[in-house]
Amino acid sequence: MVLWKNDEELFSLMKEKLYTPVVGDILDQMGYKHQFLPANIRPLAAQVPATSYIMPDEVEDKRLKLAGYACTVLENDVFEEPAKPFGYMTEALDDLKPNEIYIATGAHNSALWGELLTACGKARGAAGAVLDGYTRDTPRVIEQNFPVFCTGTWAQDSSVRTYVFQWRCPIEIGQVTIHNGDIVFGDIDGVLIIPKVIALEVVEKALVKASAEKTMRKAIEEGMMVTEAFAKYGVL
Repeated sequence: MVLWKNDEELFSLMKEKLYTPVVGDILDQMGYKHQFLPANIRPLAAQVPATSYIMPDEVEDKRLKLAGYACTVLENDVFEEPAKPFGYMTEALDDLKPNEIYIATGAHNSALWGELLTACGKARGAAGAVLDGYTRDTPRVIEQNFPVFCTGTWAQDSSVRTYVFQWRCPIEIGQVTIHNGDIVFGDIDGVLIIPKVIALEVVEKALVKASAEKTMRKAIEEGMMVTEAFAKYGVL
């Protein structure tokens, strides 16, 4: 039984009930064993001192978890100033749709994201950004309460070093091939890709497993031996 009516409910449910380990386990069980992006792609907000940027108590912190459809972006490094600064980056940003995640790879000589791109993503209703590389303007990105996942921070500008030459095309990051429209799911433990053709089944099975893990934990806390609990609930 499908527990959501639209994309907003789907992604809200994923962020509330699921976490990358349980989704990754389901993907493994279904034979999709290479769906995690490299481990160094982590939430920006987790890479800076926790005391440096604190959200007000009345504001939900959205920086550490993301779920949405991939808007894939392919870049390359350039070694002389291009005729069109940034290539087609502005076009890719303008093409972002609500509930999409800007996910970019291919260039590593500069930052791929920053303050103004974050503002662009928020204005378009995007769900976040995932970068196989660096971001900059860290305080100004953090304060916008927008999920940005990256390998680190570096102030070097991309306008003369990076060229976006295609978007909404297949890309590869680490061991994962990502197609436009796949589901991107990330939290403090990393980022994974759910192929769109199996997304419904993966989410439904992950919700069942997450519930079983909670039940098993309670049983263990109440004294059940691990071997018995594993035999009964089938999760670990």
